[in-house]
This record gives sequence, C-alpha cells and structure tokens, in this order.
Amino acid sequence: MKIKKDVMIGIVVILVIGALVLGIHTYRKYRFRDTLATRLAELGPPGGGPPTTIEGLREAIALYEAKIEQHVKDAAQTGVYWKILATRLQDRGLHTEALDALERAIYYTPADPTPHYLRGVSAGIVAKASYGSLETGGGDSRRMRYFELAEGAFLRAIELDDRYARPRYGLGVLYVFELNRPDEAIPHLERYLELAKNEVDGMFILARAYYMIDQYDNAADLYDRILKLTKDPKKRSDAEQNKEQVLRLLYG
Repeated sequence: MKIKKDVMIGIVVILVIGALVLGIHTYRKYRFRDTLATRLAELGPPGGGPPTTIEGLREAIALYEAKIEQHVKDAAQTGVYWKILATRLQDRGLHTEALDALERAIYYTPADPTPHYLRGVSAGIVAKASYGSLETGGGDSRRMRYFELAEGAFLRAIELDDRYARPRYGLGVLYVFELNRPDEAIPHLERYLELAKNEVDGMFILARAYYMIDQYDNAADLYDRILKLTKDPKKRSDAEQNKEQVLRLLYG
C-alpha cells in the first residue's frame, strides 16, 4: 500500500510540474503574440491596425500618399535652402562652411548638378588656402584631398548634366593651373567652348593647355580668336604677348 501511495504521489507531482511548464509556455506564447500585435499596431495607421474594407484601404492609401508627397516636397525645399545658404557663404568667402552646407544640399537633392559644381568651386579654393599648420603640418596632403574633392564634384556635376558648362571650366582651371594635367583639361575645355561660344576666359585656359603640351599652332589660333573677339585692353595685351611667345617657339 505504501508503494502504491508513493507512486500516486509521484504521478501527482509529475502532473503538477507538467501543468506548470505548459502554463508558462502558454503564457510566454500569448505574451509574445500580444507584444507583436502591439508593435504592428504602432507601425500601422491610427486606430490600431489597417482598415478591413476596400473603401477604408483606399482612404488610407490616399492619406499616406499625401503625406509622402508632402515629405518629398519638404525635402526638396530643404535642399534648395541649403544651396542658397551655401551660395551666401561663398559670396562672403566662407568656403569651408559652404562645403558643409553643400553636403547637406546634396543629401536632399543628390541629382541636382548645381550643388556638386558649387562644391567643386569651394573645395578648390580651400585647397589653395591649405598649407598646414605648426601643430599638425601636412599641408600638401590636405591640399590634395581638397583638390580631389573638387575634381570629383565637377565630374559628378557633368555626369548629371552633360550640357552644364561651368564644371568643365572648373576642371580646366584645376587641371591646368593646379594639377599639371593639361592633356585631361583639353577635352573639357573644348566642350566648354562648344557650350559657351566665344567665351574668352575659357579660350585663354585652353590656349595655355595647348602650350603646355607643345601644340603651339592650336595655341596661336586661339590667341588670334581672342584678339578678334575682345575689346578689353588687358585681355588683348595678354593675348598679343602670349601669341608672340608661341610664335617664337614655332619659328625661332
């Protein structure tokens, strides 16, 4: 009898433990479901969940499309404001601050070529002003980083709009006067003069690029074009002097 009693007690204990385990598992399962349901409700529209009728779904879609459209408009307008701020900073010579503003403008309107071009302009100016410090040194490496930023910004602007002339002028200046890569400047400057016909400053830079790679005939022709186009005394004088120098190299 004692053995049967012990067995019965053991069975009861096992059943109690089993019930406890099952209860805990069930509690955790439903608690998880409640938590998940709450989370889904938080992610969904007001009211605790998506609409259940076709008309309700249509109304919800219209509501959220309107919100998305407004968000898109707000983001585009924010990009415009950052671009305006950047140009104001550039006008005051604050090009390091302008670079920060242009980074934000590009964040909001990455497909707009203008802030990329403006970023190239400011990066080039900051590069020329970079010569290190007594504490940190490293002026040359810092300068090159900004020149690389300027180059990448101009190239990106052209990639976005092949008919955007100013980035090609910027690349011409960069390659000819700063990076000593006149052969890379020439196609950009030639394209620039196709887009901005009779632009004398671009002709001067292209003529210098021709001169740097010993294409003296092309340089002389450009100086002749400049003399036909401009009435500016300083530019005429520069063109005449440069042409004489080129002709001396050609004919001795």
